[in-house]
Amino acid sequence: MEYLSTRDKTLRKSAAQAITMGLSRDGGLFTPVSFPSLSALEVETLCGMPYRKRAAYVMGKFLEQFRPEELNLFTKNAYGPDRFDHPEVAPLHKMDKRTWCLELWHGPTSAFKDMALQMLPQLLSASLRLTGEKKTACILVATSGDTGKAAMEGFANVDQTKILVFYPENGVSEIQKLQMVTQEGGNVGVCAVKGNFDDAQNGVKRIFSDEALREQLAERGYFLSSANSINWGRILPQVVYYISAYCDLLNAHEIKLGEPVNYCVPTGNFGNILACYYAKRMGLPVGKLICASNRNDVLTDFIRTGIYDRNREFHTTMSPSMDILISSNLERLLFDMSGGNDELVREYMGQLADTGRYEITPGMKKRLQEVFYGGFCSEEETAATIDMLYKYGYLIDTHTAVAAKVLTDYRHETGDKTPAIFVSTASPYKFCDSVLSSIGEKPVENSLERIAQMEGVTGVAAPARLAALKGKEIRFHNVTEKELMEEKVLEFLK
Repeated sequence: MEYLSTRDKTLRKSAAQAITMGLSRDGGLFTPVSFPSLSALEVETLCGMPYRKRAAYVMGKFLEQFRPEELNLFTKNAYGPDRFDHPEVAPLHKMDKRTWCLELWHGPTSAFKDMALQMLPQLLSASLRLTGEKKTACILVATSGDTGKAAMEGFANVDQTKILVFYPENGVSEIQKLQMVTQEGGNVGVCAVKGNFDDAQNGVKRIFSDEALREQLAERGYFLSSANSINWGRILPQVVYYISAYCDLLNAHEIKLGEPVNYCVPTGNFGNILACYYAKRMGLPVGKLICASNRNDVLTDFIRTGIYDRNREFHTTMSPSMDILISSNLERLLFDMSGGNDELVREYMGQLADTGRYEITPGMKKRLQEVFYGGFCSEEETAATIDMLYKYGYLIDTHTAVAAKVLTDYRHETGDKTPAIFVSTASPYKFCDSVLSSIGEKPVENSLERIAQMEGVTGVAAPARLAALKGKEIRFHNVTEKELMEEKVLEFLK
């Protein structure tokens, strides 16, 4: 299968080339030329497989260059018991007779990014071999909290790679920051950016499009690639867990084959919910895709009006991984919903860069609203949802609370009684301060001591790797202005 750029569909690459490059040189995102189908019989077959086998099968439909036995080895390595602390990898927690929570945080960094970033380094290493690339890949990452740690964990000491992560200086939780700045590995680097996530993300995109810088790095033996969800190798593994969750409902006799299921996804950069949309495009019986935002509600407004407008106040919230006003993966959706109109996508992305705003056609707006519902959750509602579910015996993080609340709002507004899954993207222990406050406790001063405090209060065990942060050496102290990120890359790749 070939992959084309959302901004120039004549530019086509193999899967290995798309994964190696990460971002198209014209600034576009690689997307499959077509979507393979997933039949009802195949879904039944997947029901009898463990998660890693499901992953190899689904990804194999998009990765024809990769041998099945190779993919099975990759998924065995990525999703084994030494990496994930739950045998089902991405288990469903039943809330009531028609609602489930999909827990995606049982990996090594306690966030959903592990679901893809335990796989991407293996896909990239194989892609380097397939393309005959001899230079070292420098993975550049802009993170709003979770991607950075998960990417470093996945790429630490991987041959022929180096990884440099940029994060907003005051835009991540204390635990997220500690996870990054204590990361081990001889090929990793971390740098805070004075600004918000959009500043960091725009800086990384600027570096990718800097031809002179790329030539300078090539002379040093490096080329740039990405571990953000702009890389197809990040999106593809995420398609799997939506299909797997549907199989788990079938196995539990909660639904019948072919019965639709709604999915509610807490959303920032749009990659996670896009993966669910792609599962729907393959034929998975997905009903409504419910896009849940926090106070940074640019996506809610877009789905409701067809107008994307980032010219608004930026809010720093208790769900920082969603504090985003430029949702990069929306470009892939625009390409698909416009029927592959690369000229129109280029126009929209140009307007976004120049004015911070664009408006899609009436036809695209109609198609968008047929598939998606957009809602947002205030800080007060987020805290109240955490407290409510805790009193019912289920401890969740701030991002998961946003999804739970928006799903409730959607049901009240529409009366839709379709079985639904809301997605849990992080362990509550990554946001102890906000979770403790939400359940009526006063957090202690030290962020690491809050982990023990929350264990004592709730009786819920903390993920072992988070508890192990205490006493780890802080290795990175770098901070940069957003305009000087290129200098940090050159310094890192001396």
